[in-house]
Amino acid sequence: MTPYYELRHLVGFEETTVVGNVYFSNYLRWQGKCREMFLREHAPEVLADFGTDVILFTVKVECEFVAELALFDELSIRMRLVELTQTQIEFGFDYVRLHEDGGEELVARGGQRVACVSGQGAARPIKVPSALRDALAPYAADPASRARNSAAVRNG
Repeated sequence: MTPYYELRHLVGFEETTVVGNVYFSNYLRWQGKCREMFLREHAPEVLADFGTDVILFTVKVECEFVAELALFDELSIRMRLVELTQTQIEFGFDYVRLHEDGGEELVARGGQRVACVSGQGAARPIKVPSALRDALAPYAADPASRARNSAAVRNG
């Protein structure tokens, strides 16, 4: 089982159309919220330098829809680390509807690639901060990636 960071969400009126299904753009908004809450909980020192020393610049975002979500659906947005390079991070997201009986249903899959750039002067790539590398290592998508990412953390 792949470890993941989870953000729970209850779909509200403002996120749905007149007929009650969720606007597609909300899935991308939820990716950003999940990433932000991860930083808040697991890498607050990165947030302290956010906007000045480091900016997470989104270079790619995607979402594949499997089933529709509707008003008051309870959702689990599950984020995992797909790839970690010197200057970029790729996240994977699973959107899972949670049923009252404990069952789960995959409703969408998404991805996001961010580049770490300097927040001072002209934007230029910088290394992923070590505190963020440390925080992400346990959420790698597969054991081999976790080992590579742990080695990358140790080697700076």
